Amino acid sequence: QVQLVESGGGLVQAGGSLRLSCAASGTWISISAMGWYRQVPGKQRELVATIGSGGGTNYADSVKGRFTISRDNAKNTVNLQMNSLKPEDTAVYYCNAQYRIWGSKWGQGTQVTVSS
Repeated sequence: QVQLVESGGGLVQAGGSLRLSCAASGTWISISAMGWYRQVPGKQRELVATIGSGGGTNYADSVKGRFTISRDNAKNTVNLQMNSLKPEDTAVYYCNAQYRIWGSKWGQGTQVTVSS
């Protein structure tokens, strides 16, 4: 059974930092890309950042320069370092993995709340 287990969400004041982590089932070679998305009530889930198997990254314009995505292939984990957090970053953050065989899989989500 494929599993993505997220950790690291919480409550932080504006300007603060949080680090999200996601551990995925399988081996790194079975996953082509990993990423983080976020969703607020009443809105569609949106891309935050992705990272390919070769390390190439893609960021939403709203987080460029503040968030950094990284991947540890040995541990099959993806991390999201979030700095200079803003109230508008408040959302449920979801980990995603693109498995070569099983397709797109999602974690259960972790709440990030940034207070002003």
